[in-house]
Amino acid sequence: MLFSSLTFLFYFLPSLVLLYYILPRNFRNHLLLLASLLFFAYGGVSYSVILVLSILFNYFFVRQIQKSETRKKNWLFGGLVFNLGLIFAFKYLDFFISNINGVGAFFSNDFESIGLLKIVLPLGISFFTFQQMSLLWDVYREPNGSRIRLLESALYISLFPQLIAGPIVRYKDIISQIKERTESFELFRSGIIRFVLGLFKKIVFSNSCVVIADSIMDSSIDAISTPVAWLGIVAYSLHIYFDFSGYSDMAIGLGRMFGFKILENFNFPYIATSIKDFWRRWHISLSTWFRDYVYIPLGGNRRGPYRMYLNLLVVFLLTGFWHGATWSFVVWGVFHGLFLILEKLGLESLLIRVPKLLSWSYAMLVVMLGWVFFRIEELPDALSYISKLFGGGQYSEARIVAYLNYESLTILLLALIFATGVITRRGKNLLPSKLKTSSALNLAFDAIIIGLFIFAVMYINSGSYNPFIYSRF
Repeated sequence: MLFSSLTFLFYFLPSLVLLYYILPRNFRNHLLLLASLLFFAYGGVSYSVILVLSILFNYFFVRQIQKSETRKKNWLFGGLVFNLGLIFAFKYLDFFISNINGVGAFFSNDFESIGLLKIVLPLGISFFTFQQMSLLWDVYREPNGSRIRLLESALYISLFPQLIAGPIVRYKDIISQIKERTESFELFRSGIIRFVLGLFKKIVFSNSCVVIADSIMDSSIDAISTPVAWLGIVAYSLHIYFDFSGYSDMAIGLGRMFGFKILENFNFPYIATSIKDFWRRWHISLSTWFRDYVYIPLGGNRRGPYRMYLNLLVVFLLTGFWHGATWSFVVWGVFHGLFLILEKLGLESLLIRVPKLLSWSYAMLVVMLGWVFFRIEELPDALSYISKLFGGGQYSEARIVAYLNYESLTILLLALIFATGVITRRGKNLLPSKLKTSSALNLAFDAIIIGLFIFAVMYINSGSYNPFIYSRF
């Protein structure tokens, strides 16, 4: 079930909210767990079986870690192997089989190809598997922690706002809220506002930008001109940002409606002035997960510069591979890792001294070139597209106006403005302090939120929406 579906907006969510606040507090977690499993089962009952089995097996490992004094490291290792094996089997097995077939056919004409298993990828497996590993690690690191109940463990993993596409919520950041939290009208109201803004970002900005991006990037590269190629990658950059940050906003908003305070996942990444700064702002839950559970355990920057460069490269190779089982994702991850290493080697100190416009231009150029690898799966085609961006390939007379109309141009320009946060970051500072707290302003703001919701629903009814990008990861 998608947050942007009419079923969720007008049936699932209102019913759940009503039941949640009618029930006594002692039963609210039970209701959320049941609702989360039903939410996940809407995409296929077999997915739910995998999720439930994953929860039960990981709970077994957690209990063994907590009970064992001498073998807790072995139980941790076993739990991590189980989770990595699960994600490997469903997400990467066919990838490795196809690569083995390719290498075998290259070296021998008589090589008999191994048949692909064509396993269906469960929704959100990368997200809930990483949360399972976070649970194991955090319990291992807290030997004197209180005993974990199955209900708490299961709700942590399956909580529906962040189940399909994140943010990746770490156990230590949310467990106290699962055990005890305080709901309030103000928190609920802020949750509705955050949810509607996320819905609008997804339905209006993201989906309008993807129409432009797909019409260009799915075309023959020889049929587009250099300006059109730039329009395509700018539109795709806005699409992926508003798609994923919109989902994160909705997840954070939904969490607030039920008393949860989920950590932020985006902080205007397109105002970054370096790749290091970009990763402090983009998909924050993923970058901090890799920092805390991979980079630091590998030694971080504590074992000399060369080991630090290797650790960075490993982390971003894994970051790319986490997104999907194709070489283009691996290249995308390594591409970012190499620029982070360049910044560590001295580029960062240079970027600090140059005008911000120049450092921002550098960061956005690297990010958009990286998105080409993210969007185009075949590496030769991705390289050809990058070549087109800089005037390579055959000449084409295709013009930008052929891909835009007044509506799409207006939305594209508004998306560019909102992606930089000019209005949301500075708008409040332009208002007098008395006006900020006035009831009239609050009423006007609520009216705007209602208007945005109605506008988004109209877009949904027109069939102008598509699934979230990150739900397939």
